[in-house]
Amino acid sequence: MRTTQKRQVCVLLPTKQHLDCTVMVRSRGHEVLDSVLKQLGVSELQVLGLAVLRDNEYLFLDLEQKLSKYFGKTWSRGSLMVPFILFLRVQYYVESGRLIFSSRVQQLYYAELRQTVLRSQSRHQEALFFQLAASALQAEVGDLQPRAEGHDEEEGEERGQRRKHRHYFLPEDYFPSWLIKRRGRDFMLQHCPVLHTELRGVTRSQAVLQFIREAVSLQDGPVTFYRMRQEKREVRSSILLGVTLRGVHVYQEVEGKQCLLYDFSWSDIERLTFQGSRFEITAVGSLCLSKLVYYTPSAFHAKHVLRHLTDSHRLHISTRVAVSYIQQLEDMQASHSYREAYICDTTRLAHRLWSNSLTSSMSDCSVAVETAAAWSKEEEEEEEEELCVDEPEELFVDDPAEVSRLSELSVDGPLMLPSSYWAAVAMEMKQVLRRRADEEVSVD
Repeated sequence: MRTTQKRQVCVLLPTKQHLDCTVMVRSRGHEVLDSVLKQLGVSELQVLGLAVLRDNEYLFLDLEQKLSKYFGKTWSRGSLMVPFILFLRVQYYVESGRLIFSSRVQQLYYAELRQTVLRSQSRHQEALFFQLAASALQAEVGDLQPRAEGHDEEEGEERGQRRKHRHYFLPEDYFPSWLIKRRGRDFMLQHCPVLHTELRGVTRSQAVLQFIREAVSLQDGPVTFYRMRQEKREVRSSILLGVTLRGVHVYQEVEGKQCLLYDFSWSDIERLTFQGSRFEITAVGSLCLSKLVYYTPSAFHAKHVLRHLTDSHRLHISTRVAVSYIQQLEDMQASHSYREAYICDTTRLAHRLWSNSLTSSMSDCSVAVETAAAWSKEEEEEEEEELCVDEPEELFVDDPAEVSRLSELSVDGPLMLPSSYWAAVAMEMKQVLRRRADEEVSVD
């Protein structure tokens, strides 16, 4: 095979490392994914996805599409010597790191969250940033040894130990720049070690889980943003649509700052509709809110946002029972000062769940999954007609039957697992919860 039929793809990881993948010119996204999985040594990515940077925005790949759809004409004219860039990023945020069974994937998830925290503009959550910094330091540095006791003859040694503790990290690596400017570097160096010391004895894997759990509370932390315009002919996009683990946020940029306009949970949303580049959010009637209308850069962009919204909603529905049991277990763990790295044997659990997901039928999903996007027949026809004019080469997923099929079969593959997978997680967590309750009774 001629080398001109091959292309080099460089996949950038959240850890700032990269993977090199060689694929054929007619390859699709899943072939890059297969190479990434092999190099990482994992069987699935669960919550991570491959994304391309297009118009200064990350769009997650439809893995069944040819890579030429994302790289355009430069792909066909490319050579083996010039790499094309893709990004491995968090596509679906979760409420607990315990839902991520691969330690490698969990570390990648944690690495991206770390960078997200540094970019956060949640200025009203100052205390949370100190908690997150302490958890991150415990995960990356480990135990901070207690300072020497204050005896008169050891005063000089204690002073030196205290100075050492203050300078074992850089505030810029753990706090947003605006917070450092507000409080000053010395404030961080003085108070953060105190919180870090309180975590002494917490294992590094526990600290990672704690960081993930705390980051969920950050308003603009576990959010994927998409830029939109208020008017179709606007030059600048001032609206940010945020896809979160619990729903949708709508922000407006004002003088460089993000102002939250609307916070919709999935249950608050009656329907999401795309017509070409026109995006509509219709809230449930009880909210007394008129329909919100925004505009995406293109129908291509709209297609990918729709897919992301639909899959995020499906994941939320599929995992909520498991998350509920995990929350109960973590509450019990905290109340009894348990210090296990995991609440159960996750190696055994992961194996059981993986076997279950392979042998179970996708059509036997026990959880009723509803897509957050719906269309009337008239809107479907208008959608198809408008897309044929705007971008005739693009295929838009606008058939309700097709959307329903996507909800069950998950053609995106690497991330969305069948509902039976998460039902098995919930069952295992429930059994562990019962064992813990029985242990408590027997002790008493």
